[in-house]
Amino acid sequence: MPSVADVVDAVVGGDTHSQVHQLELTAPTGAVISTVSVGNAAAGFAAALEWIGAHAPGPRLIAGLEGTRSYGAGLARAFGAAGLVVVEVEQPSRKARRGKGKSDPIDAHHAALATLAMDVARLPTPRADGDREALRILLCAYREVTDTKVRHANQLRALLVTGEDADRALARGAFTLGRLDRIARRRPRGVESREQAVRRAQARRLALACKAAYHEQKALRRHLLELVEALAPAMTAQPGVGPICGAALLLGFSHVGRCRDEAAFAALAGANPVPASSGKTNRHRLNHGGDRQLNRALHDIALWRMRNCPTTQAYVNRRTAQGKTTKEIRRCLKRYIARQQFRFLTAAMA
Repeated sequence: MPSVADVVDAVVGGDTHSQVHQLELTAPTGAVISTVSVGNAAAGFAAALEWIGAHAPGPRLIAGLEGTRSYGAGLARAFGAAGLVVVEVEQPSRKARRGKGKSDPIDAHHAALATLAMDVARLPTPRADGDREALRILLCAYREVTDTKVRHANQLRALLVTGEDADRALARGAFTLGRLDRIARRRPRGVESREQAVRRAQARRLALACKAAYHEQKALRRHLLELVEALAPAMTAQPGVGPICGAALLLGFSHVGRCRDEAAFAALAGANPVPASSGKTNRHRLNHGGDRQLNRALHDIALWRMRNCPTTQAYVNRRTAQGKTTKEIRRCLKRYIARQQFRFLTAAMA
């Protein structure tokens, strides 16, 4: 397969930061044509486009930027709006930097060289903006609220189990809304010590925080469901796919063309089989790389189907009889779900 160096007149390598971006225009041979530093603002983006127009040796250009979903998001949008193809470039590893040092111009040169070496058929394009970015923001907010709720619930349970018998009774079982209401409404019983008063007050504070987090979760799930169904109708009608898993799948998939085929989508999700054979043992193991949030969505769907889907349960029983372990069966299921979801999303968003 041809590389980027075979089909372009030049590439733009970019090392992005919060205030200033370092850019380098590089020939297909790797020779530096020109360098420039621009601000991380609209004026800087316009200056970068003007600089490209003044120094580019031809119209066939590709921009390889670090941090296209972070500090480089604005620059990536400006380049895309101007008609430039933008690809994501990973930061160089310490091994690649060894003996070469580190500076913004060096990092921009590394980004340009990495772009030149990419396979034309496998360009890592950035995730799409718009509704997908709104989905990402909502999903981050949901996870933050969930983590906060779990932390408050753990603190509340730890507070109650070290109290009196009535407190320990409230700590048993799940913290339902009714139980949280009882904890929040408790009043002092006669004369209480300072320790008891402080414990009751803090338990009330944590119970109210858990209730508030529960209602925030409910509102965010409702909003996520609306966005997921708007982007991919019938997404949540699939077994095991709720608004949270559906949002993670949509964010990983992003748009048609980001992953060239279902195998690339499985690799992105860390669900592709990794050989782990030795001697007479012939097996594959779980992949611990890739997009871990996307992998978590596949994992949750697989667990739900293993518990509730008769077809999946029959498959698990058959593979267990063949000598497969639970981890190996789950890996096979995640790979199947990745293939299924790629085909569904490709058809739904074509």
